[in-house]
Amino acid sequence: MTSSSRRRAIAVAALLAAAIPALAACGAGFDANTNVPYAPGEAGVLISDDGSGQAYGMNGIKIPQAFILGPDSGEQIAAGGSAPIHLTVLNGTGAADQLVGIVPEEQKATSAKVPSPITLEPGALAKTTGVTVEGLKTPLRGGETIQLTLQFQKAGDIPVVAPVVTRSREYATLSPAPQTTPTPAASAPAGESPAPADATLPEAGQAAPSGSPSAPAG
Repeated sequence: MTSSSRRRAIAVAALLAAAIPALAACGAGFDANTNVPYAPGEAGVLISDDGSGQAYGMNGIKIPQAFILGPDSGEQIAAGGSAPIHLTVLNGTGAADQLVGIVPEEQKATSAKVPSPITLEPGALAKTTGVTVEGLKTPLRGGETIQLTLQFQKAGDIPVVAPVVTRSREYATLSPAPQTTPTPAASAPAGESPAPADATLPEAGQAAPSGSPSAPAG
């Protein structure tokens, strides 16, 4: 075999070796009865290691993607704010189930809002919409992680660690969560000074404090 033929053979073998894992992933696809491949889109969703390297769930529920949408690049979501939770869930139990709630780790946020139970049909993918983590304990800049406990009606509680991704690149078109701004304290009308909190009016028959205007004579 000539040197040029040998080089071509090596190149073909390298391409086949690179393609085989991708083709296998497309064919297996989390054991779903569909042709769509389910590869984790973000780090942190590997829940347990069953030896196959694809244990992205528990109790028949697979979670191939989980992330929290953070701020635009270079910005932050202030403490007390909220951020959208994006989950892709595959129900492999053979029976319908529902995602009824999410609990974030106590040190990171106060609660999570699921507007209504999310129905998970058997063998079908479901994506969360309108789900947010609320009452952030610290500002989010991107790159952090927040553990979430997903509460399913039948499958029970399943924990995931969701990374916070900045709203850029392929995530730039996703909508951020609405942020509330504090209402400023009401100020006294112009020309008036607010009364001190401990100010009291004199009782009937009691002299007004020294320096105070006296009541008009009756």
